[in-house]
Amino acid sequence: MNERMGLRERKKERTRETISATAVRLFLDKGFDQVSITEVAEAAEVSRRTLFAYFPTKEDLVLHRFADHESEAARIVRARPAGQPPLEALRAALLDALAHRDPNTGLCDDPEVMAFLRMVFDTESLAARLSRYTARGTDALAEALREAGADPLDARLVAAQVIVVQRELAVMNHECLAAGTSADDRHPEAVRAAERAFDLLRDGLGRHGQACGTQAAI
Repeated sequence: MNERMGLRERKKERTRETISATAVRLFLDKGFDQVSITEVAEAAEVSRRTLFAYFPTKEDLVLHRFADHESEAARIVRARPAGQPPLEALRAALLDALAHRDPNTGLCDDPEVMAFLRMVFDTESLAARLSRYTARGTDALAEALREAGADPLDARLVAAQVIVVQRELAVMNHECLAAGTSADDRHPEAVRAAERAFDLLRDGLGRHGQACGTQAAI
């Protein structure tokens, strides 16, 4: 019985991946807005009904790849070594991801990854939908921080800042690569930016907050 259930789940996962890979290929070839759900279903050799069973919206065909990572920050906090502050665990994980050119850091110059991210950032409906995944990532991280002993308000505010900072760093890296910089050449500056970002998260805005809007803050 368990073996049959395992085979069924593997088959469902293969079908899900086939549908998504087919959709992304079509979107990259023709443009997200120029490809219909019917066209994706036909190319993947499934019915529209089957497609919607796996992906409720057209945007989900693309953004489920982000959904798989939306609770990653929360998992990092929960799995950190005893005595390590949550922010330091998140910092270390980001630096490791940069070193491994993780696509989620924006520091991956594989042409297919670059094209995928460009499509997401440049397509209005995808960029808007991505904010929902960001919100769920914030919720998950806030819960993990509360479990770690943080005040509920502090947990929520810190989680929101961490998730936004991580996304902004990824966008900055992607923009540099899109302008022609290689991932290897960008890496030292990406590390510097990540370190600076987590220093600010740890220490607060400092002089930038005290002199906000003034020349002294620059």
